[in-house]
Amino acid sequence: MFIKILLTIIFLTVTVAVGVFSRKQARSVDGFVLGGRSVGPWLTAFAFGTSYFSAVVFVGYAGQFGWKYGLSSTWIGVGNAVIGSLLAWIILGRRTKLMTQHIESRTMPDFFGTRFNSQGLRVVASVIAFVFLIPYTAGVYKGISTLFEMGFGIPYEYCVIIMAILTAVYVILGGYKATAMNDFIQGVIMLFGIVVVIAAVLNTQGGLSAAVGKMAALPADGDADTQSGAFATLFGPDPWNLLGVVILTSLGTWGLPQMVGKFYSITDESAIRRGTIISTIFAFVVAGGCYFLGGFGRLFGMPPTLPNGKLDFDSIIPSMLATLPDIIIALVVLLVLSASMSTLASLVLTSSSTMTLDLIYRDKKSLPGEVEEGTIDDIVSEKVERRKVVIMRVLIVFFITISLMIALNPPTFIAQLMGISWGALAGAFLAPFMLGLYWKRVTTVSVWACFVWGVGITVINMLLGNPINPINCGAIAMLGGFVVVAIVSLFTPKLDKDYTNRIFECYK
Repeated sequence: MFIKILLTIIFLTVTVAVGVFSRKQARSVDGFVLGGRSVGPWLTAFAFGTSYFSAVVFVGYAGQFGWKYGLSSTWIGVGNAVIGSLLAWIILGRRTKLMTQHIESRTMPDFFGTRFNSQGLRVVASVIAFVFLIPYTAGVYKGISTLFEMGFGIPYEYCVIIMAILTAVYVILGGYKATAMNDFIQGVIMLFGIVVVIAAVLNTQGGLSAAVGKMAALPADGDADTQSGAFATLFGPDPWNLLGVVILTSLGTWGLPQMVGKFYSITDESAIRRGTIISTIFAFVVAGGCYFLGGFGRLFGMPPTLPNGKLDFDSIIPSMLATLPDIIIALVVLLVLSASMSTLASLVLTSSSTMTLDLIYRDKKSLPGEVEEGTIDDIVSEKVERRKVVIMRVLIVFFITISLMIALNPPTFIAQLMGISWGALAGAFLAPFMLGLYWKRVTTVSVWACFVWGVGITVINMLLGNPINPINCGAIAMLGGFVVVAIVSLFTPKLDKDYTNRIFECYK
């Protein structure tokens, strides 16, 4: 216990110290939200990866999908690396950086408002982002607190509150630059930690070969005669639902404001190329390792049953780790703490900046080539910038408080919380954002239609008691969004040609 407490105190002290160190760079809006658009490839790549993978993945997804699909759940991690990281950087990285800098966009709702010349889109997108980032944040709190409770014996409620306070402190102090620097430190811990944890867990089962052999001997649920050994096969007992999880967790990052925002802040195009490689390797190790580890969950006994009669999937990973030596458990706690605090920081920063810049303050910008009508006094402008930063800091506290209330009484499993969040956000944002970077023909009406589609199908499914699994519903929302935007764009009025051409000048 002394070792666990000591390592945790050192980690948290460093985290807060980074926030204090970065506070001078967080006085302006660009500094607080984007780190001055001068964040290098290593910090950006690690910020992308650590925001991607948190306790939601390590505790919620790895446990639940490892139980359902066995070793084939490793494909989720592979998909996260190839689709969620490599292709995301290749397809979105450069064009997002250039266009958002060209139109002076700081947030995803700001992008929609300027790219499609609609302040209404900007406002609605900011509300969607704020509302649906809350369940994701609650899921992260739940995951980290479950593991903290196992490692330290501290009641779940206290763990949630402590994590919320610590996250608020360093984000409020240092903004995005503090978040990115801490992400790098936390990412190194995650890379080292996942390798050590996998080795330790497999060692309890007699090594890799013995563990795989035990998995191969297990019958699949409900059909022991015909599907025996399915949990050790290449595609597992349920490949179609596995594919739905791969799509949601991999393609979903392309439409999440807290993920895409990383491309806004990177320094230049050469940094994007280096960041692509770093981010992909990071994802292969961390995501692949998490799901590979979760695939052995059935070797550690049946998880407890919840009051509603369902299995408590969120307890699977903690039960796998409970028998490990204290020093390994301490490393696990730091691993999940690192992953979760980086994700939480990204979520609360995205939410507060979106609400401040796109709902409370909606500055009208002039595109390159347009003549501005008058100027604002520099002193007044500086005061406004400082006021915006103050409001963002207040909203960080507000957002964390709401998420905390949900985390203290979570309505469902971590995986389902994330499915609802990712389904609505990526279902609404992914298609119009990606197509808006490449296709001049995307219309304002088509973006409205996609917002209704993504949020509508997710909310209706939730209100009907989830007749479609939230994970699969999220995947349907994302892929269907491309169809909605393409069809509606063909039959609705185009944006002014000159306006669109000025937007796309950045790619010349």
